[in-house]
Parts: sequence; C-alpha cells; structure tokens
Amino acid sequence: MVRAAEAALADHHYVSALDIFVGMGLLAPAHVRDWRNGRIPYLERVIQGNLHKISRSMHAFRVWARGRGLKPRETAYLAGVRGPRRDLRFSKSGEPGIEQAYRTHFVSPELSARKQERLQARLSAPPEIVVFSTLRDSRCSQCHAELLHGSFLLVENGEPLCLTCADLDHLVYVPRGDPALSRRARKHSTLFAVVVQFSRTRKRYERQGILVEEAALEKAQEECLSDAPLRAYRRERDALRRSGEDEAPVERLAGKIRELFPACPPGEGKAIAVHTAARGSGRVGCSAAGRALDDAAVTLAVVAFIRHRHTRYDELRMRGTDRAWARQQVQPRIEEMLDTWRRSPESAVSTRPPARM
Repeated sequence: MVRAAEAALADHHYVSALDIFVGMGLLAPAHVRDWRNGRIPYLERVIQGNLHKISRSMHAFRVWARGRGLKPRETAYLAGVRGPRRDLRFSKSGEPGIEQAYRTHFVSPELSARKQERLQARLSAPPEIVVFSTLRDSRCSQCHAELLHGSFLLVENGEPLCLTCADLDHLVYVPRGDPALSRRARKHSTLFAVVVQFSRTRKRYERQGILVEEAALEKAQEECLSDAPLRAYRRERDALRRSGEDEAPVERLAGKIRELFPACPPGEGKAIAVHTAARGSGRVGCSAAGRALDDAAVTLAVVAFIRHRHTRYDELRMRGTDRAWARQQVQPRIEEMLDTWRRSPESAVSTRPPARM
C-alpha cells in the first residue's frame, strides 16, 4: 500500500483510493473505466479481496496520509453516462461515511492554494465524452448506417452510435499536433468530445484529437494567429528553463545510485542517471517509481545499463539471437558487476569494469 501511495504522490501530487487499489494490483484499470461509464453498479464489486481486506487497506491508507501531512479533499465522482448527473457508488452498502472515505483525496501540502483549487476542479469535473475512431467497419445500432474504417462513433450502453444519432454531428474535428489550438478550441466550445483510437502496437487507446463547435474553432484560430510570435518566444524560453530543471532529477538519481552501488565508478553512475532520466524517453527514470527513487526501479536502470554497455548482449541480438536466450547468456556477467558495485569503495579491488562477456 505504501509503495502504491508513494508512487501516486510522486506522479500527480495527490493520492486517492483508486490509486491505492490499482497500484496494489487489486483493481484493474479496465474495471475502473467500466465503473466510471456506469457499467458496474459499485466499485467494491470488482476489487479483489473481501470487504474486511478492503476496509483494512482503506484504514492503512488514511493512517499513512495523516502521517505524511497530506490534506484531505473530498471529490465528486460522476458517472460518464447521458442523462441527469449521477454520482458514482463505491461501496456495496452505500453508507454515506464509507462513500465519503472513498471520495476523499489526499493532496500534497507542497502545492500552492491556486494549484490545489485547479486540481480540485479537474478531479470534480464530469468524465469527458469519448468518441472512437474505428479500425474496422461497423454499423450504427440506432439508424443502422454503415460506419467505415476511420469513422467516428460513440459507444453508449455497449452499442455503437454514429455522430448523428449521438447528437455530435454538428462538431468539427481538430487533429492533435497544435496544443495551443486544441486547448483554446476546447475552452471556447460549450460541448466537446475527445477522439481516441486503439493502437495495436502499444495495446492501448491513444488520443487523436478533439471534436469542437465550429465557432469555437474559428475563434481559437484567430487567437493563435494573433500571438504566434509570442508563443514562439515562450517555447524557446521554456526550453532553456527545462534544460536547467532536468539537472535536478539527474542529480537525485545519481545520488541514489551511489547509495545502492557505492563502488560504481562516478562516471558510470552519472551516465546511468543522464540516460535514464532523459525527459520524454519513457525509461525507468521517467516513471513514477523512478521519480520516487524506488530501489527496485533504480536497480533496473543499472541492470539495463550494464547489459548494453558491459556485456555482449547487443552483439548477440544483432546476430539474430533470441532476446530471452541472449539475456540468459549475459546474466552471470550482470550479477558479477552488481555484486562488485554493491561493495564499499574500500573493499572493491578495482572500479575498472572487466572485459565483456
């Protein structure tokens, strides 16, 4: 529970009951989506474990949050269904006290009052309307119109609807690629929807753009044209600022590597930290566990560095060797170097890595 809570806090500066149960592996993200869309009557129905175990986890979560000095904030959870506003239900009993405990988020006191207000507004907002870009031909369940590959459809109660039947055909599509245009068009549009498409390679839904009102898009385009030079200047300034900010996580990660592997040569440790924490790389250092300096995550980064830098793994792979077999061949070498680097600098015979194996 503590590992799940720490990872969530490091990732988005607050922790919720959903973060805890998903992080502990007791709740599947797919079940959370179905519950938010009204297809599951109450969340405890799909949390693994009996009610006693769930209650103990919730109690431990609250004790941990108080010990960390986090601020409780009750948040509304609204069902993503058409019709009147409906609050989502967490517990089997529906008791107000239990429901309130589930709805309460614990926010980092490091956030300013303004950021806490924005976070509260975002968390309490109703779910977005999600429109799917189809990968195969389909058919509207209401008007039976044919929906060819690449068409937009809304899924309601498990049935596909064309945009006309979903009352979204008056919206225009804004593809991703221009964040300022998308953000402004969304702000000016009374009604909008997010367009997603399933990625077969990544096995997940990814945002493709948004649907907004035509008048909102025109207004957003005018605003973007009027301040284009200013936004270009800000991008250059922010790039310089981010280059300085990137040094802080690298130094923290390098310090953690020195703590876990005292005999690791300083140059090697810094190289691991720079490589692992590179912004936008998707590597371990960019994950929530990596930012929280979790021992296991940092060790994985060191193992990956040794595998590619100090073994014949890459050479074996280039020869067409199976990945699992190549890993097996270099594993003894990796374990040897880890043991050497874990020793104190005084006990290590030499910090120079031996020849590749």
